[in-house]
Amino acid sequence: MQLVITYCWVQICQTSNCRSCHQSVLSSGTCSNANRSVRCYTASAAVRDGQADNCFDGHAHDEASTFHGQTVNNSKLFSKKLRLPSKLGQYRVPDELRQSVIACEDLVEIFPNISETLDYENYVSKFSILLHLEEIQMEIDIRQFDLERVCLKHAGEFLALKVPGLAEGRPSVLVGDKVYASIPGESDSPLLEGIVHEVHNEEILLKFNSEFHNNYQGEDYNMHFTFNRSPLRRCHQAAELAPSLGRNVLFPTKLETVSPQYTLSSNRLSGSHTLPKAGTPTRHSCQSPPTSQATVQFFNRQLNDRQMAAVTRILQGQSRPTPYILFGPPGTGKTITVVEAILQILTKMSGSRILACTPSNSAADLLAERLHKSGVLKVSDMVRLNAFQRNDDNIPENIRQYCTVGENLDIIVRYRILVCTCVTSGLLYSLGLKTGHFTHVFVDEAGQATELECLIPAGLVSGTDGQITLAGDPQQLGPVLRSTYAKNYGMELSFLERLMSRSLYARDETKFTNYGYYDPMLVTKLIYNYRSHPSLLQLPSELFYANELQVKAEKQLTHSLCGWKSLPNKTVPIIFHGIRGEDLREGNSPSWFNPFETVQVVRYLQGLLADYSSSLTEDDIGIITPYRKQVEKIRLLMSHLGRDNVKVGSVEEFQGQERKAIIVSTVRANEDFIEFDKQHALGFLSNPKRFNVCITRAQALLIIVGNPYVLMHDIYWLALLKQCIENHAYVGCVLPEELTTNSDS
Repeated sequence: MQLVITYCWVQICQTSNCRSCHQSVLSSGTCSNANRSVRCYTASAAVRDGQADNCFDGHAHDEASTFHGQTVNNSKLFSKKLRLPSKLGQYRVPDELRQSVIACEDLVEIFPNISETLDYENYVSKFSILLHLEEIQMEIDIRQFDLERVCLKHAGEFLALKVPGLAEGRPSVLVGDKVYASIPGESDSPLLEGIVHEVHNEEILLKFNSEFHNNYQGEDYNMHFTFNRSPLRRCHQAAELAPSLGRNVLFPTKLETVSPQYTLSSNRLSGSHTLPKAGTPTRHSCQSPPTSQATVQFFNRQLNDRQMAAVTRILQGQSRPTPYILFGPPGTGKTITVVEAILQILTKMSGSRILACTPSNSAADLLAERLHKSGVLKVSDMVRLNAFQRNDDNIPENIRQYCTVGENLDIIVRYRILVCTCVTSGLLYSLGLKTGHFTHVFVDEAGQATELECLIPAGLVSGTDGQITLAGDPQQLGPVLRSTYAKNYGMELSFLERLMSRSLYARDETKFTNYGYYDPMLVTKLIYNYRSHPSLLQLPSELFYANELQVKAEKQLTHSLCGWKSLPNKTVPIIFHGIRGEDLREGNSPSWFNPFETVQVVRYLQGLLADYSSSLTEDDIGIITPYRKQVEKIRLLMSHLGRDNVKVGSVEEFQGQERKAIIVSTVRANEDFIEFDKQHALGFLSNPKRFNVCITRAQALLIIVGNPYVLMHDIYWLALLKQCIENHAYVGCVLPEELTTNSDS
């Protein structure tokens, strides 16, 4: 796509930003209230989706700037810092590597460093190859969508294209991807570029140039799909910059505590345990000087002792630059803790600037909503930076006042709190900022991001004196990758999980007995669960969290469905319904469905809504299943019954969410393919993280519909089966003899 940028020199006034002055300046060449010069621009879509290399001038503003009529407080940048690179490279895939993958050659023999243990010396080279391998697989996958001799249809301002396999997500087409149309049978036909603006179950909405839109009359075209390379390029850039973060960030082996950023008058907080004394500081902070004789007054008075301890540790920041980890099992209030920490830094450290990132827009929206609902912020304190291609309809109403896109980045970065996705934070590099512009970086849901996605925002923090906080759960689902090579050779391991596997972050039941068995300077593990019934929490606590999770949820919520007539045991709100059904596939679809389970799932759904019509809504129930085709079949049957508002989706779609009642359809029924499924980690088998997320979404009721003869071959599902049998919560088909024998003994 040809990049077209129109530049003009304009004068910025203190009462409006360069964007609002732009139109008047085009005609007059000046602004009447001007007091300084900056570079103003208009750019094509190539700039907006990050394809341009360096499209922002990055001039600093004076003491105060305005944005959407809001006055932004501009603290001084830390001086004598390195300037970050503003140009984003292309990072093209080497032909040799692409050909080796296509030819199915032994990559380890040709590129031996991909199998090496990741270390400081091979960090850039190894991750570079893994990123290229991921891109190659993405290229191969997206080719599945290419279409020949298809027509589009007008849909308002868009042209709609029906895409087979779209609903199954194999792979996915994303907003911002490009589709090229060519005339069938003409090899020298010019390519017409369309941008994906919306993705629906069976079709995508595209925008081509206006001439093509106006003249299109239903002719056939060949369609060639591509994807947006910008996220991969940002990750390559993060890998290149990673060594500058230092070993204490990437491969910490020893903790050297530093002077606190904020000094407490006492080491005892109201309602919390005594914090350990820090070691002798080895250097001093260059940030705002700590306030002496101060106490922490928490904005959220409902925080428990672990949450307060975590906030205090983050506020003091004595581990910096070594990342601090907030280990948050399901339902333990991880994001609430992050929000409190951000508010404390905002109000107690006047020189701070906070970059708060998440892997997804939904998680970033939640973070912004929680900050907004705190009642502490002024609109001028926070900005929610969205990608240009994001649909405004998907943004929650109460945070739209904070939202913007990257057209005013040089003003946006003056806000005290900037919330965005990890990848979108890469736009900020185009300003050529100095390291130290952001004093604190938070990555919430860090376990779901690749390491390099985490390092995109981490690279913007202030060198040896900046603070990085990672919040997440290494026992839940990690990043989603396409390439088997990338998964097998280390890219599937999140930064959070990799750090927690190091000895410095390891659990130590002898050394840190008073602090949750982790070094409190580096890790706080939250253990109070505010979500689930005790019977629902018992198994995941035993299997994944050292049996430490404690029930703190309201009994009125967690016990609200214990009286349901379909429960075999009224004291244990779990049902395991055994069905030896049949798993099927349609045509050339790789996705499985199980009609027997579909019917049983909907029966339970109907029964719940009928028996609790006054207290249970469709929004209170979620249905989880690992296969797209099963999602489709369940939705179809529900639609016939007028139950369209119940969410049905994969485990990945439910991570971070909760429902009063969760119904799970495991689908797989063919006992002959058990070993194949285990080997390829299909569905729920041999995937403990997926299992963990699946069974920890429910607050008051969990229903599992599946084949015990298949599931018993996985140690985690076997544990759940045994729990249900022991608690008389199993119904359905006759159990395998091995299970009945064990239960009898």
